[in-house]
Formats: sequence, structure tokens, C-alpha cells
Amino acid sequence: MESAQVVNSNGNADGDYQYEIISWFDSVSKNAAMVQTETLGQILHLNYGVEYLKKWFGDMKIQDMDACALESLYASLVPLASHADFEPFIQRIADGDTAPILTQQTITTLSLSSGTTEGRQKLLPFTRHSSQTTLQIYRLAAAYRSRVYPIREGGRILEFIYSSKRLKTKGGLTAGTATTHYYASEEFNIKQEKTKSFTCSPQEVIFGGDYKQSTYCHLLLGLLFWDEVELIASTFAYSIVQAFASFEEQWEEICSDIKDGTLSSRITLPRMRKAVLDIISPNPCLASQIEAICRDSKASNWYGIVPRLWPNAKYVYSIMTGSMQPYLKKLRHYAVSLPLVSADYGSTEGWIGVNLDPCLPPEDVTFAVIPTFSYFEFIPLYKKKQDLTSSTVGYIEDEPVPLSQVKLGQEYELVLTTFTGLYRYRLGDVVEVAGFHNGTPKLNFIFRRELILTVNIDKNTENDLQLAVGRGSEVLSKYGGELVDFTSHAEVMHQPGHYMIYWEIKGEVEERVLGECCGVMDASFVDHGYVVSRRTNSIGPLELCIVETGTFNKVLDYFIGNGAALGQFKTPRCTNNHILLRILNLCTIKRFHSTAYN
Repeated sequence: MESAQVVNSNGNADGDYQYEIISWFDSVSKNAAMVQTETLGQILHLNYGVEYLKKWFGDMKIQDMDACALESLYASLVPLASHADFEPFIQRIADGDTAPILTQQTITTLSLSSGTTEGRQKLLPFTRHSSQTTLQIYRLAAAYRSRVYPIREGGRILEFIYSSKRLKTKGGLTAGTATTHYYASEEFNIKQEKTKSFTCSPQEVIFGGDYKQSTYCHLLLGLLFWDEVELIASTFAYSIVQAFASFEEQWEEICSDIKDGTLSSRITLPRMRKAVLDIISPNPCLASQIEAICRDSKASNWYGIVPRLWPNAKYVYSIMTGSMQPYLKKLRHYAVSLPLVSADYGSTEGWIGVNLDPCLPPEDVTFAVIPTFSYFEFIPLYKKKQDLTSSTVGYIEDEPVPLSQVKLGQEYELVLTTFTGLYRYRLGDVVEVAGFHNGTPKLNFIFRRELILTVNIDKNTENDLQLAVGRGSEVLSKYGGELVDFTSHAEVMHQPGHYMIYWEIKGEVEERVLGECCGVMDASFVDHGYVVSRRTNSIGPLELCIVETGTFNKVLDYFIGNGAALGQFKTPRCTNNHILLRILNLCTIKRFHSTAYN
């Protein structure tokens, strides 16, 4: 399986189009302050008179107001809000109320968040604007990637993408994940045409509804088109790691299907089965090559399997920041020297920023805010000096500032006003301004504010947890072990409360090593409240729970069974979900308690 030479490459889009879309972004980013004022004006004029805004504007005639004056008035009248504030309005829409509640445009589709952040799925408005901005950011990001990693026109993408079931609400609206809506939209097909790159799998595989069967078919078809694959992609890095973990178990079966032109009996969905059988035909020669590569790679624990199977692939593309960072080590193990390119920054609520520097490693990536997508505000955050007599710890918040007033190096919480009917919506993401592209800030994602481990006066973020787990897993790696996945829980039912960290590991490791890992993690939490509480025993020793192999697949199955899509799934890093904790505790096979503060 030798690499084909790129003889006629125009990147992901033709040169004229690349120039056009990059020029557009340069223009709006140079005038970001003015564009933001205009964007807010467009949103408010389009949705003038909706119930939510009438609460604050009353009968004011905003249509004739100066744009800058309207911007100031909006910030002074409309309060900051969370999803809980919008939930009653969204529920009325879901129940069939067709009055202009949040938007003048009739909402017929609702997005479901993954539910892995807060333990339950949130409903959010989804409109044509949602699909259009998705297409726009994909095309813009593709143009920037093409400057660094040009690919062959007409090449294929091995995309591990999955839809979830779409439901009907009480009022007859369609509800599903934002990615599911996008894959079903006209914009998804336009994206493939405009970027001149086509997914290996047909719609029947993407919309199959069973992620295990879809993954098998993605892998099978990706190998059938091995010489056409220009990149490997997914929404989140987790999906790629999960797919190759499945490949380690299923490669012989896949080779057999390629050899004989058949399809495994594990594929039982009729439409998926027919669609794949219509594509494949016997190829004993290819099967033999793949089999030889796999036998050799298995001996080296699948090191570098991706470029060996897809020698023409230029990079691996996925969201790799935030809660996806723990999967980078395994992803690099599979990809070796193949570049890992972090995808863009968005949420179910809307897209935020584009990665303009695809050559940077995921750990260093920043995202340039696209000022036409939403109206952005930023709440300045300042870390409090810890008051050890108080249980209120964390950040001091200042008044929100517009995009034009953010400062380099400052941390902020993002606030969105969207075309889809969210007004001064607190996203909960903490970001740092790492630089500027013309007049628009480049953001570094720090963490989600909701994901907090706290027992007493301590407050450890997702980032703090990942650093602690990272140090513990370094010890594990030294002794031949591998961390597969993890989550945590703040146990407060028994006093003193303490942190519980659940690990699924691969490889045989002595118990003394796992005990050392436990102590290293405990000592790695440097939050002052935590350290003082541990020293005074008002927080007990950290508990490391080793769970049996396959436990985190059971966690995944639980979320998929409750409507999440694999493409949107993120292992919750901190959980209070009682069903999830029951799965974890039933699967725990060893427990260790830290001696770090003895």
C-alpha cells in the first residue's frame, strides 16, 4: 500500500474560492467591532416584537435607532441569562406554541445537546442559519488547511460520523443532535461539493442508528477506498480512538469481507447492509496487503497503523481540545507522524471560532472568533483570593464587554446572542484571549465552568483534573500500563468527603504502582482550598477505582441509549449521575486510597 503522488492538487477547494472566502474573513475580521454592532442590529431587527425581547424592550421602536445606541441599550436592558431562563420558552415551542416567542422565524427543529456535560440533554433552537454557519465555517477552515496540507481534488475522507435518532416533540417538532440535523441538510452535500472531498460512507451508514454497525462499515469502506483517502476525521477525537480500538478486535473479519466481497453477519440493519453490499466487491489482493500490515502492527501494539493503512492521508482532523485532550496520546500512537489538526470551536448553541493555524499542535491551537455568526460578549473573570472561612470560591466577575474591548491574556466567560433566539446567553465556557487576527480575538479554550470537583472549600476544574490524571498516568506508562479512559466524582455522602477517580486501564500493573498513581494524583491538585482541606482532613484521601475492561463502553451505551450520538459523545469528566455511578461502582474491581498527606 504505497503512497500515491499528488499531481494536481488545489486543496479542499479551487484556488479562486479559497481566495474569496479567506478575503471575506480578512475583511470582516479587520472591521470586527463594526461587524459585531451590525450583527446585533440584524438579530434584533429580524426578531423585533418576539415575546422574550418585549419583556425588556416593551413597545420601543428600535428599527429607527442608531446601531451603536441600540447596542448600548441592549446591554443595559436585557439581562444575562442561562439555559434555565430559556427552558420554559423552548418547552412551549416544543409543545407546539407557534407564537413568536424567541424568533419571528417559525422553529420546526430543536437540537439536543449531548447531555454529557450536565448529565441531561438540553433542547435548543435549530434553524436554517445553524446549517448555513456550519457550512460556512467548514469551508473557511478547509481553505486555511489547504494552504498547509493540500489534498487531491475528488479525494475521500474517512469520516467517523454518526447520526442519532430524531424524535418528535409533543408539538410535532423534530428533535435530534445538531450534527444529525446537519448531516440530513442540503448544506452537508454542498460542503462535499465545495470542498471537493467526499465521505467514504453512504447516508445509510451515517444514519444507521447503531454506532457499532456504523463504525464497522466506516472502517470497511475506508479500507476499500484506501488509496483515495486524503484525511481521517470525526467530530470529536474520542470517535477516532474508539473506532481504532474496535478495529484492533475486528480487523480479521474486515479482511475476510474485503477478500470475499461479503459483509459480516454483525451488520443486521437492512438499509445499511444493502448500501454497503452495493459498493463492495471481492478484492483478495487488497485483503492480503491489509492482513500483512495488521499482523505486523499488532506486534507493535498498533503503533502507526493509520499512515500504514492510508499512506495518502495528509492529516487527522477532529475537535481535540478541552475534554478531548486525554485522547491525544492514543491518537498520536495510531497516527505517529501524521499531523493532528484540531477542528473549530463551537457548541450546540452555535459556532464561535475557526482554527487559522492548522499546523499548530492541538495543545497550542487558538480559534479566531467569526464576528458575523453571533453577537459575542465577554465576562471578565478574576481569580479570587481564597477565603478559607467561606464556601464561595472561584472567580470575581466584572461587567461584560463587547468583542472590541477584550484584552490579551485575560480570561472571560463567553456570552452569545444568536440568530436562533438566544439573548445574552451564558455559554459557561471559560476562554483566554491568546492573540488577535486583525480585529477579532483568537481564543484559547480553558474549561467549562460547570465541570467542577468540589467537596468543601476546594474548587478544581476540568483542566485541574486532567493535569492530575495526566501526572498519574505518566507513572502508569512507566510500568507498561495504559490509561484507556477516566471520570471522577466528588463523594460527599460520607464524611469527610473525598474525590473518587475511576480509571479503565490496559496492561498488567502491580498494585503498588496503582497506589503510587493514586498518591501522585492526590498531590497534583494544587488548589489552595483542596490542599488546606486535605491537611486538616476535612477532605479525605483521594480514592482511585480501577474498573473492568469495557466499563466505559457501557457508559457510552448508556448515553447512546438515551439519545446521544457517538459523534457528539464526550466522556463526562466529573459526574453525579446516579445511574452512571452505579455502572462505575458495579464494575470497580480494585480500590486504592492515597497516602499523599499521611
